[in-house]
Amino acid sequence: MSDTDTRQSLADLGELTNTAAAPAAAAPVADAPAAPVAAAPAAPLREREVDAQGRAYATGRRKDAVARVWVKPGTGKITINGRDQEVYFARPTLRLVINQPFGIAEREGQYDVIATVKGGGLSGQAGAVKHGISQALTKQEPALRSVVKAAGFLTRDSRAVERKKYGRAKARRSFQFSKR
Repeated sequence: MSDTDTRQSLADLGELTNTAAAPAAAAPVADAPAAPVAAAPAAPLREREVDAQGRAYATGRRKDAVARVWVKPGTGKITINGRDQEVYFARPTLRLVINQPFGIAEREGQYDVIATVKGGGLSGQAGAVKHGISQALTKQEPALRSVVKAAGFLTRDSRAVERKKYGRAKARRSFQFSKR
């Protein structure tokens, strides 16, 4: 490695361009060494985060619900608060919401999920579990982060119910007007 490859500051870079330009013009193109190509990093930008049992942990939030989610390689069994997903989330739409991260990542039936969720209603809890699964899945397999992030599953859905205001029936609804 020559001293031109070990430049550390901008001043050194300026000297490099000034000194390298003159010899490069004099040397024929065939004799010039090939410029080093910056290869894409083979390893993902983030490290894999798993515990001793091979589980990835993440927290998911939606409305007033908070879900603690563990994802580990398995057969696709999803357990929420000690119950199977079909029992806890009886509505098919809620189960569909929970399975969306696996569908996007094309990992259906490859991971077991154990989640504890509290607060909010069933819809908020399903959204919280989905957010937690997405976060934990990217910790288990960092290469999936770009796919899951592009689908918008890593961002917490901050929409919540607007608070009731004084002098109003609800957040924005006024009391019925009576002329007499």
